[in-house]
Amino acid sequence: MKKFLSILLIAMASQLQIVNVLAASDGNLELSKKNKNNENTAEVKDCFETVNRGIFAFNQALDNVFFKPVARGYRFLPKPIRSGTSNALNNLTNVVTIPNNVLQGQLGDAGVNSLRFVINTTLGIAGVFDVASYFGLSKRDKEDYGQTLGTWGFKEGCYFVLPVLGPTTVRDSIGSLANFSGGDAWYNVTIRNNTQYFEDADYYISSLTSGVDFRAKNLDSYDSLEKNSLDLYASVRSLYLQDRQRKIKNLDEKTDTLIDDDWEEIDSQ
Repeated sequence: MKKFLSILLIAMASQLQIVNVLAASDGNLELSKKNKNNENTAEVKDCFETVNRGIFAFNQALDNVFFKPVARGYRFLPKPIRSGTSNALNNLTNVVTIPNNVLQGQLGDAGVNSLRFVINTTLGIAGVFDVASYFGLSKRDKEDYGQTLGTWGFKEGCYFVLPVLGPTTVRDSIGSLANFSGGDAWYNVTIRNNTQYFEDADYYISSLTSGVDFRAKNLDSYDSLEKNSLDLYASVRSLYLQDRQRKIKNLDEKTDTLIDDDWEEIDSQ
């Protein structure tokens, strides 16, 4: 029973993080039509579209009754708390980004991210404060094992939608498995090894909080996407694939989602 609950919590956290990376800031799908990567996304096969659409509808319902209300409540927290939470969670992602920097040959970024992690974890009080930026160590793009496989030339494989977990591809799913096979140091010290300093709950709480934080930042953008899309499923699929290609190719073009530091922009609206 405990193991089942653990898997469910991880899945819920993943759903929050994956679904919300798809929302364009104005919900206008013309943005994706102008994207140079759009032609390549058409090559990715939606092998199980009928089943995928059913699972997508289930995930949408789950988001509406649970994830969205939680995210709305989160937005009422004071800005310093939200910003500090975002900083700490972003700092934690370096334990996955750094090894992928190395695997992709981005040694310069690996060095910067390593220094940022050390400085922010210590002087920044577990990453709550981004002290490293004051030393001229600006943030670098996040990397993951799915992106690394793409950099190495592995194709996406079929696109499909998982219950709760949301959209993915064969390649990204394999990359995600690497996190639970020793590729995520935070997962290792909290769940796999059960160290005296960290517990399973630390991983679940950080994952869920990260998802809620990101969902809260994209409430308006995803709502706009829903209202302006003739086919929300197709829109989400297109935006997901475009976003993954952009990250793999390290392009400056974006799918216009809010970045992790956009609380100031949201609060000014």
